[in-house]
Amino acid sequence: MTVVRETPVRLTQFAHGGGCACKIPPGELEDVLGGLARPGVSPADTSLLVGLATGDDAAVVTLPAPGGAPAQAVVSTADFFTPVVDDAYDWGRIAAANALSDVYAMGGRPLVAVNLLAWPRDVLPFGLAREVLRGGLDVAAEAGCHVGGGHSVDDPEPKYGMAVTGVADPERLLRNDTGRPGLPLSLTKPLGLGVLNNRHKATGERFEQAVATMVALNRDASAAALAAGATCATDVTGFGLLGHLHKLARASGVTAVLDTAAVPYLDGAREAVRDGYVSGGTRRNLDWVAPFTDFGHTDADTRLLLADAQTSGGLLVAGEVPGAPVVGELVPRGAHSVVLR
Repeated sequence: MTVVRETPVRLTQFAHGGGCACKIPPGELEDVLGGLARPGVSPADTSLLVGLATGDDAAVVTLPAPGGAPAQAVVSTADFFTPVVDDAYDWGRIAAANALSDVYAMGGRPLVAVNLLAWPRDVLPFGLAREVLRGGLDVAAEAGCHVGGGHSVDDPEPKYGMAVTGVADPERLLRNDTGRPGLPLSLTKPLGLGVLNNRHKATGERFEQAVATMVALNRDASAAALAAGATCATDVTGFGLLGHLHKLARASGVTAVLDTAAVPYLDGAREAVRDGYVSGGTRRNLDWVAPFTDFGHTDADTRLLLADAQTSGGLLVAGEVPGAPVVGELVPRGAHSVVLR
């Protein structure tokens, strides 16, 4: 169901992109990062468990506990982006849920966040900035995560997000490099956020189902994955399902077989693709994964939806998660990292 709602300022019109679709394209990013990895500095009291090597969702270090107690893992991440919706409060909620998702995708629990705000102070009223921050605070409170200040800059384009620190059990992390053949693949949120957000930016139509999906925390999905014994997961955001699936399969040394008929979509997503509301980020995602993907007989619209740049999407888990559809499986490594059926 769509609703057209009047708003005094359309925030999406102040950004060249929207949400996670404004990320640097994955291929270009990997070119930039290539060769930058260095042997980690390993002070006596820390150890880097997850870093740059596999392109995982967050960095993880371990802190030995005193007195022989179990070690604890510290999870660190940051995420911010341009407006994905026109409503300032909703944008704040979405951006916060998206940033917190990186901690949940590692199997962690967020503890404290700091705001990251860029604002065109001579163009947009600070009352809107306050609404953005209020949305972020409300979602952080729902997650049980403190917000302890942050950083702001004067910028021609509005941007908002958070840097988040969390904790996890180092023996029960969710990583993108621990998948193995025989595991099913579960997806905890439907796809289509990118094309619906792009339609919203172009027309002003408000898609309540998209907003509800984006503000929903991945907390329960993460807990369910851990309870089911999963060790491998990632969240599905700006690189689309195909992009994040390729990264997981590559890091784990397996091939992912995707059952395209089992993938869930939001109402209106296929219509948005049919009507041409596809972002440049989605098309770049598809171009990036094409050399690594056997598309079989999958039609062009479905390919675009599978590469759709999601904002605050769900978790992709190597294992069964109660209530989430199984959308494929991992098999021994073949000629492609992803195969569509």
